[in-house]
Amino acid sequence: MNEMTDKERQKQLLHDRGICVVIPTYNNVGTIASVVGKTLQECRDVIVVNDGSTDGTEEVLREIGGVTVVDSHPNKGKGHALRKGFEKALQMGFAYAITLDGDGQHYPECIGDFLEANREHPGALIVGSRNLEGVERSKGSAFANRFSNFWFYVQTGKWLSDTQTGYRLYPIKKIPGLSLITSRYEAELEMLVLCSWHGVKLVPIPIDVYYPPKEERVSHFRPFKDFARISLLNTILCVLAVVYGLPLRIGRFLMKYVRTYFSLIFFIILSLFVITPGVWLYVKSGKMTEHKRRKLHVMLQKIAQFIMIKCGIPGTKFSYKVAEGVSFDQPHVIICNHQSHLDLMCQLIFTPNVVFLTNNWVWNNPFYGFIIRNSEYYPVAEGIEQLLPQLKSLVDRGYSIAIYPEGTRSKDCKIGRFHKGAFYVAEKLGVDVLPMCLYGPGKVLPKKTYTLLKSPIYIEVDHPISQEELRSMGDCRQQASMMRKRYVRRYEEICNRIEQNV
Repeated sequence: MNEMTDKERQKQLLHDRGICVVIPTYNNVGTIASVVGKTLQECRDVIVVNDGSTDGTEEVLREIGGVTVVDSHPNKGKGHALRKGFEKALQMGFAYAITLDGDGQHYPECIGDFLEANREHPGALIVGSRNLEGVERSKGSAFANRFSNFWFYVQTGKWLSDTQTGYRLYPIKKIPGLSLITSRYEAELEMLVLCSWHGVKLVPIPIDVYYPPKEERVSHFRPFKDFARISLLNTILCVLAVVYGLPLRIGRFLMKYVRTYFSLIFFIILSLFVITPGVWLYVKSGKMTEHKRRKLHVMLQKIAQFIMIKCGIPGTKFSYKVAEGVSFDQPHVIICNHQSHLDLMCQLIFTPNVVFLTNNWVWNNPFYGFIIRNSEYYPVAEGIEQLLPQLKSLVDRGYSIAIYPEGTRSKDCKIGRFHKGAFYVAEKLGVDVLPMCLYGPGKVLPKKTYTLLKSPIYIEVDHPISQEELRSMGDCRQQASMMRKRYVRRYEEICNRIEQNV
């Protein structure tokens, strides 16, 4: 089977992430065919909104295959055309829309940059920031951009260097009041402001732009009329910024810290004053038998289920999926990508018969270190060879061993390099490897971050991989490399599905 080219992979990835391109056009008969043709080379899902063209644009669009054309008559303005395009995109099941103009000033080749920004900042509104160095522009156009940037900062408290660009990626499910957006040129500014007020992250990325010679330009900007409309809109938005936008911003800021401190206080009270004393009393009340230790593991599972499923972490929605036929009755070496301190809690919900290999910080943790040590979790600092006798004893008693192949938490949630230790342990113990894949804990509590953010959390349990299948991959180092590639593919698929609704 032939490998995908870079362009084919980009097109597939755009489709998988629910991203289409919306091109509003009005009387661009000289450029629209070229713009659409180049766009189709970058993205296979293209919607063109013909906003009442009278110069033959409609006939040109009929001759272009592979695009969805939305006709709107008579001409009502760019804002109306964008709204029609977004509504059509939503009907077709898309979550994001990249907008570019039909006059040829935007390079469709930049679509890949918007895709990468979307992958890094899912749910954000990506704003193309034009490189205007050396570009011949009218004084009115330059002033309008500076004017708009200034008032945008006043209205939102955020600075963007280019609020007038039409090259953007919109999270169309999150645009507030889409049906109320104004119909003309100023609609793009209005959407920026409303999205900012409602907590949509705004991310600028650099883009190149082409301005043809003055005699070849097709502009529908009406300097006096449109500038008056923008001024009126800015006046209204400044008033709304005080009575509506500012309270939303303050409320969102306060809720982030309320969510964080509530969770921290809940965790401290639960761990220091309920769970740890309870476990201490349980451990100290009589001899620690095998039956008693198993009951301790059941208690830990119940606590994890209570926190993750019944109680829930504020600002998150927890879900999971277990592949059909997977049983936790048999011991495995469980592997999982590592994102956050929350990972262990996510994995504990499935079975009490699991023991984790941890780092020294977790093993000596003042909040739950006592519980960790008495649950027979072991620090990896002791070395795999030294731990093998204890691990074999655990497997013989029916416990699975959970190991993070990356060895440390990922800073950006991307899958890091897999070490061979987990596969070496599985080989020496003669057990299958059970893959789990996590999404979200690293977005809720990123590494070196001290506030809880909002994100769904999802964990998926795949089918076990037998020793025979592992041996077919090569030695332990090769197994680690191949399993990492498998994780990268699966994690990307999970991201593509979940991040259409974040």
